[in-house]
Amino acid sequence: MSGSLWLGKEGQDTLPFIPRQRPHAAAPDPIDELAARLEELIAAAVHPDEVAAILESDGMTDAHIRTTYGRQDSFELAEDLYARVERRYPPAASPAADPWHTGLPACLLRGLVFALPGLAYVLGAPLLAGPPDGFGLPAGTVPLLAGAITGWAWNQGLSHRAYSWLGLGDRPAAAAALRTGAPLGAVLSALVALAASGPGELPAAGFAAGQAVYLAAATVLLAMGRERDLLCALLPMAAGAALTVPYDLPEALRTGLLLLSLAAAAGFARRALAGAAGGGGADDDRPGPRLAASVPYALFGLGTGVLVLYAAVGEVLADGAGAAVAAPSAVALTLSMGPAEWLLHRFRRESVAGLRASTTAYGFRKATVITIVVCLSGYLAVLFALTVVGTLLWPDAPALGALRLTGLLFTGMVLWTALLLQSFGAVRSAAAVCCTAGGVQVLALAAGAGHPRTVGPVVTGAAAVVLAGLVGALLGRVTAHRA
Repeated sequence: MSGSLWLGKEGQDTLPFIPRQRPHAAAPDPIDELAARLEELIAAAVHPDEVAAILESDGMTDAHIRTTYGRQDSFELAEDLYARVERRYPPAASPAADPWHTGLPACLLRGLVFALPGLAYVLGAPLLAGPPDGFGLPAGTVPLLAGAITGWAWNQGLSHRAYSWLGLGDRPAAAAALRTGAPLGAVLSALVALAASGPGELPAAGFAAGQAVYLAAATVLLAMGRERDLLCALLPMAAGAALTVPYDLPEALRTGLLLLSLAAAAGFARRALAGAAGGGGADDDRPGPRLAASVPYALFGLGTGVLVLYAAVGEVLADGAGAAVAAPSAVALTLSMGPAEWLLHRFRRESVAGLRASTTAYGFRKATVITIVVCLSGYLAVLFALTVVGTLLWPDAPALGALRLTGLLFTGMVLWTALLLQSFGAVRSAAAVCCTAGGVQVLALAAGAGHPRTVGPVVTGAAAVVLAGLVGALLGRVTAHRA
């Protein structure tokens, strides 16, 4: 009752007991707990967007983030986490193998086997004799170009399919794709060359058919890593072409040397496929690469092939001379593909190193731009040197004028940046730009719009600017290099 006292122990009067509030630690911050759990991943990030991608891959929705962490979305939470964790890149437990390491001699060998087939035109000159055609080109040029472009497009797509199987660890399946696709490509290219030949160009169509068989065999050998076999197959033809300079070889001997190299290349290709056959795939139940995935690579081969051929044929039309005028440009571009491949691998290596060393997105973008400029400048310097040497050594070569050199360097810039985009998976963009540039040049040539020596630099210069923008937009993102 009111006013009464509580009866305590042994009848003593006591005040009522009031529980004392016990001190307790503050509740842990859930963001700190999340930062501790994801510390290694966050520390390796160079931009908050990378952290946001980690959160989304962890299954966190915006509703969960608002309820649990008190942030509006994954991007706001990522910025908070990024600010709480110090930047560092965790060192590897042991030196990791560099997937982008490749030796310069191997790339130079590939550049050599790309360029040596051009000597076949020197050896087979009697098969291409005759008056100029309706376009003002040397006899047989149209069927040769038609067959070559068809073969490049087909074999580029076929190579992608073979490399896709090899990337899955299924070498027998890659060999099976090549065994089926290479003969089909040779037949298709030969038929296109025959359809494009005019009156009196049947020998040129036969030469184009041999060219188609060689391209098919070379595709097999390059995909299977048999560059040395291909080089050995080309030696008889190369030796014969060298002998035509001091000696006038009989036509029968010329044809025999061409057929010998062709038979050797086909024989080596057949042996390479036989050695890779059998044994079954790595996983017979696993779905293989889609055929449609190789179509952009075929279009890429079409576009780049047209650009290279225009760089050569444009010289013929500009000077009104024979095919020898085109040789220095064509040889320089094909030989430069070896150093270009090595520089592409070097860029991939340097970009990975820059990714590990950078602590901010700006720092990474700056390092990437510098590496691109260095590699592209190195390639253009190689192309320039090859062009100068080829012009000085090749008989009856035209003078190295400013327009010719500019067009050739722009073409080289387009090829290298397009190959760079392709190596990062952006083959559709690269193919679209190259096909558009090649198509504009062909249409201008067919319509007689502008001088070939002027049209080339304008079109390839515009394409180079577009590709440079695409390279900057794609490769400035960190995620492109970690994909």
